[in-house]
Amino acid sequence: MTPQELNHLKLTAVRARQLIIRSIHAAGTGHPGGSLSAIDYLTYLYQSELCVDPSDPENPDRDRFVLSKGHVAPALYAALAQKGFFPETELLTLRQPGSRLQGHPNMHDTPGVEFSTGSLGQGFSAAVGMAKGADFLKKGFRIYALLGDGELDEGEVWEAAAYAANYRLDHLCIAADINGLQIDGPSGEVMNMEPIDKKFEAFGFDVITINGHDFEAIEAALDRFHKNIGTGRPTCILLKTIKGKGVSFMEDVVGWHGKAPNDSEFEQAMAELKQEEKKIEEA
Repeated sequence: MTPQELNHLKLTAVRARQLIIRSIHAAGTGHPGGSLSAIDYLTYLYQSELCVDPSDPENPDRDRFVLSKGHVAPALYAALAQKGFFPETELLTLRQPGSRLQGHPNMHDTPGVEFSTGSLGQGFSAAVGMAKGADFLKKGFRIYALLGDGELDEGEVWEAAAYAANYRLDHLCIAADINGLQIDGPSGEVMNMEPIDKKFEAFGFDVITINGHDFEAIEAALDRFHKNIGTGRPTCILLKTIKGKGVSFMEDVVGWHGKAPNDSEFEQAMAELKQEEKKIEEA
């Protein structure tokens, strides 16, 4: 990755964070914490990794991405808008009646959304099904899914993991956003799933643990995924992140899992993100 490419990703991500805050504030409802923790990974996927074309969204050979933690739809919508699937101005219609951008992704209404998600665990299962279908049809496209660490409490996740490994779905790359918090509190207290890496390894995945806010680490992890294609081994990336990343008063605070900022909080959040944007531009 060149310095120019890295700077582009940083700028795109900080602007995506602004779009997330704007859309949730306009809606008066939404999930900022997990959206902000996941946006760096989504930025890299849509800017540097996925073979998708907004002008040909139904191309049968496109890569597929499934947001299994569907409640962080504001992050996905920001990434899709920045990729050109729809105008950024449409983000301000989040959760409004008649909008294409509802609280959870809808594959029937929203350009670029591959599967309707919201019930945790089901998106991962759908991605596994897509990977099995690609294998059956001898297609070379890749399938990606993003889960939350609270989502790992769901038994369906582990059924899907067992299936993916058993059928050697090496075109599948899942990532888990390990920000340590879920709606009811710290993930380790609600349901301690550690050691997560050893669990996925036991199911047959190649597991890579990285800083989920480090673009160079994300690039290296996805390069390893590319090398796994053809080995019969699916890939799991554990993204160590900070919930609410980029907004000081939201960072690592469970209360920001699912509420919108008020006007003064919105102004503070935007000021911080604008300051970070300026810092990146001047670097």
